[in-house]
Amino acid sequence: MYISAEGIIFRQVKAAGGRRMILLFTKKYGKISAGSSISEKGKKRSALALRPFTYGVYELYKNKEYYNIDSADVKRSFFRIGEDVDKYMQASYILELTEKTLPEDLPQPRLFNLLTEFLSAMEKREKRHETLVLAYEVKLLDIFGSFPSLDLCARCGETENLEFFSVQDGGMLCRACGNKANDALIYQPKFDIVNILKFFLKTPMGAFEKIALDEKAAEELQQILRKYISYHLDIGTLKSESIFEGEF
Repeated sequence: MYISAEGIIFRQVKAAGGRRMILLFTKKYGKISAGSSISEKGKKRSALALRPFTYGVYELYKNKEYYNIDSADVKRSFFRIGEDVDKYMQASYILELTEKTLPEDLPQPRLFNLLTEFLSAMEKREKRHETLVLAYEVKLLDIFGSFPSLDLCARCGETENLEFFSVQDGGMLCRACGNKANDALIYQPKFDIVNILKFFLKTPMGAFEKIALDEKAAEELQQILRKYISYHLDIGTLKSESIFEGEF
């Protein structure tokens, strides 16, 4: 059976005989693994469509659990991401994060649209790219139903004096619960984490082309979100996480 799908390549691995195994995030079919004999060298549109940060249309042959990419065409290329080292590393982290959170063959059109919006905004943004990453992470958590509880204490239900953030409890803790807790994954942010997370959640990704969070707040929020995502989405440590060390 032949199918056509819009998609973004997560990664590819060289195989025997000049073939490649490609991990592709498609809008219609979700994450799929596919083989291909298309050469990525040269300037043909099929070759360009196999390169990182390209939104393409892929013609695939499906035989039970096996996919093969027979042809590919570029729908949109975010080539400018590859021209800036920081953009490239930040976007690579987001691709790896998205890949690790997705099961195979399960459509996630909201996440697919979010990823294309992120790549578009990243290509246009000139500096302070970490704010885009934070916005994407917050919206990803919402898509997977893991967005933290922000309006009441995750332990006692209190709605006042919400001063602590607990990774394990999945949200805010009141002053009393936070002070009694003995947990390395409880933070007392030095910024208004509740309103910032709500702002990231409700603001369209495109708006973050120009919005930048305070550097110290961004650093602290990134540390919290990395722990939160690892704990609640069970993805472990990502290879690309090291890009954030000492970055802010």
